Amino acid sequence: MTEMHRRLLLGAAAAAPAVLATRGLPAQEALRITLAGGSVGGAWSAIGNAIGESIRRAVPGSAFSYEPGRDAANVLLVAEARVQLGIAHAQIALRAIKGEPPFERAMPNLRAVSLIDSEAAWQALVREGGPVASLEEIARRRVPVRVTANLRGTLMALATEEAFAAAGAPFAQIERWGGRTHHVAWNDALEMLKNGRADIITNVVDFPSRQVINATRDLPVRFLRMGPEIIARVNARLGSTPITIPAGSYPFQPDPIETFRAHVILLTSSEVSATTIETIVKAMIANFDAIKRSHATMARLEPRALPDTGGVALHPGAAAAYRAAGLIS
Repeated sequence: MTEMHRRLLLGAAAAAPAVLATRGLPAQEALRITLAGGSVGGAWSAIGNAIGESIRRAVPGSAFSYEPGRDAANVLLVAEARVQLGIAHAQIALRAIKGEPPFERAMPNLRAVSLIDSEAAWQALVREGGPVASLEEIARRRVPVRVTANLRGTLMALATEEAFAAAGAPFAQIERWGGRTHHVAWNDALEMLKNGRADIITNVVDFPSRQVINATRDLPVRFLRMGPEIIARVNARLGSTPITIPAGSYPFQPDPIETFRAHVILLTSSEVSATTIETIVKAMIANFDAIKRSHATMARLEPRALPDTGGVALHPGAAAAYRAAGLIS
């Protein structure tokens, strides 16, 4: 195992039980499912456990376990059959399928089960009165800004790196200009902004994010803007899509903000049987109201959106369930 491999697995249920799906498992038999999601108490945790509860309701006697994880590490766990299900951004999964960084090899066995969230938007906050108002300004003036991305191995970090690079201010260049770049968790980034140790903090989250609203209640901030050319370059690189955060989504945001969005999806591998995945998807559809109530991220979703998995091919079992429900042809 390479150092990169170990690093991606770190903190994402590296010790997760290697529970392999049984091929050809009849739908009425109990399932044994492990799902790798996000940190305990977060959106992915709430949604993941709601999916597990839907499985237990639909197939009595089934065993479900939830493992905290992280984007790229979850993809590895799924691809290597350490878990049957994982939550990750579609844009990270697409890189894994192709073997692009941060992955060291292609993982063509990855398949999609369902959409979780299609409105996870890249959001960059700068303290009111900060050194810049737009991404373009950083490169034009060679401003030595202090920037945070999220932890390495996450779509949040990758999206931030791509956005700054598209604006002509890649992280390495910012460092050469005398600035600083940090890969830290969101809560740490907020503390850095509050304490004057960061000028710009970034994340990829739904909107309006209660987390952002609560964190900025007593912190004067504004959005860092970027033009359509930068958004187009990022989308070409990431496979993301443009989105507008409507004016007034946040108390500090009087105008609409143009940005890009990612798809959060539920992943599996081609080795997991079609019957197992079809059973899981049918359970999710049958208990969709309960899953929607699990977190605000899911509240805006309708079943018809579930097959929209951001370019990652559906598992045959998922496709069969969606066809049976009339959600795809």
